Amino acid sequence: MHLLITGSRGQLGQALHTHLNAAHQVTLWSRPEYDIADPATADAVAKLAPNVVINAAAWTNVDAAESSPDAAFAANALGPKYLAEGCARCGAALVQISSNEVFAGEAGRFYREYEELGPVTVYARSKAAGERAARQVLDRLYIVRVAWLYGPGGNNFPSKIVAAADKHGSLRVVADEFGNPTNAPDVAAALEQLIASGRYGVYHLVNEGCASRYEWAVELMRLSGRGHIPLTPIPASEWPRPAMPPAHAVLVNQAAAALGIRLRPWQEALAEYIRNTK
Repeated sequence: MHLLITGSRGQLGQALHTHLNAAHQVTLWSRPEYDIADPATADAVAKLAPNVVINAAAWTNVDAAESSPDAAFAANALGPKYLAEGCARCGAALVQISSNEVFAGEAGRFYREYEELGPVTVYARSKAAGERAARQVLDRLYIVRVAWLYGPGGNNFPSKIVAAADKHGSLRVVADEFGNPTNAPDVAAALEQLIASGRYGVYHLVNEGCASRYEWAVELMRLSGRGHIPLTPIPASEWPRPAMPPAHAVLVNQAAAALGIRLRPWQEALAEYIRNTK
């Protein structure tokens, strides 16, 4: 199978390449050579004619999106539109990677695949727009939402927390924001299964279970041998940001699980990540 991976230098793109390269023909696109926000993207995809495009490219700077909405929507909405147009012309399928932040994140809510979206921030609205744009063009479409993604080589929550703990000797971590800590290599393996199924639709590919940022940090410190470092739980109101994330945008994997596709508990995935990065 010929797979085109966009955003190949990101942590999910790298994980996809590592996992898929041995068994498939893989073409890698990344900026600046390939900018999916360029309308010429549709022509380039149609000419390449892969079997499947996996769109792991995105504007992911959530806070900066508030002051640069045009750039965020270009990457996260127009980009998927152009990829979908190219796929439609050559008969390819598209995997559009989306985010848990497309939901409002109401306290105590757990979100399944086909519930109403409620994006609040510019970033979240641009990701929801990308889902709609791809759906309007293409039937051969997988919309795959992930949450709190981390992986080898990424600038992510685990790497930032470890660096901050070593630098400061103590940490204050938000305790009232909840999500699904999700391992990028696990998502890559699940995506291969999903593509092989040929069952198009909306999916939540997240490691099982959920945690607060504080609970995630506590487990991270324990697994990395830093359990002695003091962590203080704080409310999100004490850590203001230009774009406040949803408080409880916890995803439930129901649709993929019905196909037999499950990701292991987040604690197991995090333990392996720590072992591999030591």
